[in-house]
Amino acid sequence: MLFVLIISVLIGLFNPSPVLSLNTGITSLFGLSNLYLLEQSTDYFAASTELNVFTHTWSLGVEEQFYFLYPFLVWLTGFGRQTSKGARNLFWVIGALSITSLIAFVYIYQTNQPAAYFLMPTRLWELGAGCLLFLGLKHSNRLLRLLESIPPLMITAAIVAVLFMPIQMAVQATIAVVVFTVCLIASFRSGTAVYDLFTHPKVVYVGLISYSLYLWHWGVLCLSRWTIGIHWWSIPFQIALMLLLSITSYRYVEIFRHSHWSAVRWKSIGYGVGASASVAVLLFALVNIPNFLYTGRGPSLVAVGVPSLTNTYSLKQVNSIWEGEKCILSDNSEVGKKIFVEDCTLGNFSNAKKRVLVFGNSFSAAFAQAFDDLVLSDGYSVTITSSWGASPVKEIPNKGTWDKANNYYKANNYYWDSVVPSLISRLRPGDWVFLINDMAGLSPQRRTSKTDEMLAQLESGLESLSSKLSARGIRLAVLHGNPFAREAHCQPVSAEKQWFAPFGSPCKLPNRSESLLRRDNLNKVLVSLEAERKLRVVDIFDVFCPEEQCTYMAKNGQILYRDEFSHLSVESVRLSSPIIRKVLTSS
Repeated sequence: MLFVLIISVLIGLFNPSPVLSLNTGITSLFGLSNLYLLEQSTDYFAASTELNVFTHTWSLGVEEQFYFLYPFLVWLTGFGRQTSKGARNLFWVIGALSITSLIAFVYIYQTNQPAAYFLMPTRLWELGAGCLLFLGLKHSNRLLRLLESIPPLMITAAIVAVLFMPIQMAVQATIAVVVFTVCLIASFRSGTAVYDLFTHPKVVYVGLISYSLYLWHWGVLCLSRWTIGIHWWSIPFQIALMLLLSITSYRYVEIFRHSHWSAVRWKSIGYGVGASASVAVLLFALVNIPNFLYTGRGPSLVAVGVPSLTNTYSLKQVNSIWEGEKCILSDNSEVGKKIFVEDCTLGNFSNAKKRVLVFGNSFSAAFAQAFDDLVLSDGYSVTITSSWGASPVKEIPNKGTWDKANNYYKANNYYWDSVVPSLISRLRPGDWVFLINDMAGLSPQRRTSKTDEMLAQLESGLESLSSKLSARGIRLAVLHGNPFAREAHCQPVSAEKQWFAPFGSPCKLPNRSESLLRRDNLNKVLVSLEAERKLRVVDIFDVFCPEEQCTYMAKNGQILYRDEFSHLSVESVRLSSPIIRKVLTSS
């Protein structure tokens, strides 16, 4: 509770909109933050995770939910009542549940990664492994004797090696760490180097403060990202601060936490629940009082006037409104939703000189302000639609890289199979289809066979779409050049000069050369198709990287991104507008 309270106040000082962090903190007080993060469909390794000071409390939620279930199992199997077969019954029950949980973890991870990651039933097998080991150690058997013969140093080395496995092998790595840890505990014996290391007083003390260290380490890292940043020279100081806070917390808070607050157990529980509820009420108040604690300056961001990608946008000169919500499929629950041209068009669709249909994921909605001149000066109409998790083309299945939560799979299929064809059917020869997507996933830091497969699917999909459109005299354009801002782990306000960031903005983007190199394979696909006259490429890369160092801020002081997910701000969209207009008005 004290950790949540202190860190909540601190993040309120540096983050003008700490709602995600505060809500996570509130749910963590009751062991439910894992469920809240699952509801947010948070990727544990995504940018929002880096900026949420309470993301790491998900594991405490899993543990608390398990510890709520476990006493019932102990009692019902007879182990808690010390019956003759209690230990055996508990072993088989935990074993069966653990095997079921492991199978569910492996299976669900392929289709719904956040659920497999955050839910207690899919993580029960890890805690169950510890229970099984405890029960197994009570009786000597051939397996235990075999494990005892394995050198602990070799198992320790194996655990360290697993830590360097690529993220693509997360399932295998997780299973391996659990298995090796069980083996290490079973083989742990005096007279070995590993025993001497782990029983050394200083190492034991680290173990004693490990819970406090677990709590505080992430708070220090996350607050550093909001303030001074994380640099090679700052890491020693940040580690020292983590240790200082952990030692202080252990000495003055954690030991006190183990004391009895009342002679009556239920009263102690009541005091704890009451304290948690009090902190939760305070945090709830902070959530509902915008900028109450914030001490910095707000971002120079045109998008502040339109904070949501779904806000309506109007061109009063031609009496047309883009209706936002009516033009978007937000997730699978909106399969079957009808999207009407009349609700989603800027300009006069019926009498336009040319029509432009914009399709894509959430990035397409960010471009509502990009077409003013095209509509007002050139007489075009622009219809903007979006499916939040849409893949760049129908041929790329919406799973894995494109949708780790798999919450858009059906919406993606419906969008490409129904919405897109129905809208295209209303176009005339000379009109345009304009695809706007975040394709950073096709330019990863490390090229893999999966990347090559997706690039091939992209090329095939664009060729197929181009052929269908060209048969009717309709042209195809594809947006290209949105750089890798998501990897900066930065919110727009952090790009501003702040008193609490004396070493400059922590928003560090890749440089121009690195970005061009990373996108080279994707660029070759698009440029090749353009050379074959299959499509036109709208490359806005120079808006974000006009010089060698890509920037988070335009020369006029406006921030180029509206959020940490690389969605473009209104300013950057308007800077991109002339480039878009030049392509779409070309002969």
